[in-house]
Amino acid sequence: MNDTDSTFEARSGRSHKPRRILAIVSNTAELHGMPVGFFGEELTRAFLAFIEAGHDVDIASPKGGEVMVDTHSDPRTPGGDYRDDLITLGFLHHDTFGPLLSDTISTADIDVADYDAVWVAGGGGPLLTFKNDDHLHNLISSFYEAGKVVSLICHGSSLLLWSRLSDGSLLAAGKRWTGFTDAEEEVVNEAFGVVLNDYTIESEARGIDDTVFLCREANEPFAIRDGRLITGQQQYSSALAAGLVIEALDEL
Repeated sequence: MNDTDSTFEARSGRSHKPRRILAIVSNTAELHGMPVGFFGEELTRAFLAFIEAGHDVDIASPKGGEVMVDTHSDPRTPGGDYRDDLITLGFLHHDTFGPLLSDTISTADIDVADYDAVWVAGGGGPLLTFKNDDHLHNLISSFYEAGKVVSLICHGSSLLLWSRLSDGSLLAAGKRWTGFTDAEEEVVNEAFGVVLNDYTIESEARGIDDTVFLCREANEPFAIRDGRLITGQQQYSSALAAGLVIEALDEL
C-alpha cells in the first residue's frame, strides 16, 4: 500500500447566517452595432453559490426592467463558446430565477440598509453604462461606507475607477484589486476582429495614484480580498470571488 492508497480525508459543510445580497448587472447597450448586457456566468455562478449558502439575492440594474445576457456568453447561442455553461443555462430556464431578468429592480429604488453585500457583474455593458452613472457610483460607495461587503468582477470592477467616498477620495485608494486586464482585452479584440472598447480598466487603474491593480495571466482564475472589497479578474474567477464574499459575510 502506498501513501496515496492510505490517504484518508473527510469533509463537512458549514452553516451560514442568512444574509441579503444585491446583485447588479448592466442594462442593454450597443457596442459596435451589437447589443450587449452582462456576462452570464459572472451573475449566475455567484447567484448559485450565494443561495446554496442560504443567502437571499435580489437582482438590480441602473434603469431596472429587462436585462440581457451577452450573446457571447449566452449558452443558448448556437455554437457559442459558452454552450457548456450549465449553471447559466439552468438559471435562464428556471421557473423562478429566469423571469428575474425581465423585471430587475432599479438601483434608484435600493436602500443600502436592506443588504449585507453587493455583487457587480461585468460583461459588454458596464464600460458603456456604468461610466457616467453618478448614482451608481455613489451607491457602491454607500455600501462600502455602511460597512457592507463590496464585490465586483471583470468589467464590473470598472466602478472602482469612479466611485468616491464622502470625503472625495476614490474607494479604490489604498486598495489592492483586480479586473479585466489589457491582455484579456487583446484576446477579445482579436476574436472579434475589432478594438471593442475605447478604454480599459487596467490602463486606467495604473494611472491612479495610491491604488494597486493586480492580475494574473489572461483567463487565469484570480480573485482578491482586501478587507471588505472583493474583486475577480474575469468570468473564470466568479467562483473564487463568490467564495471570498461568503467568507467575508461570515465575519460580519
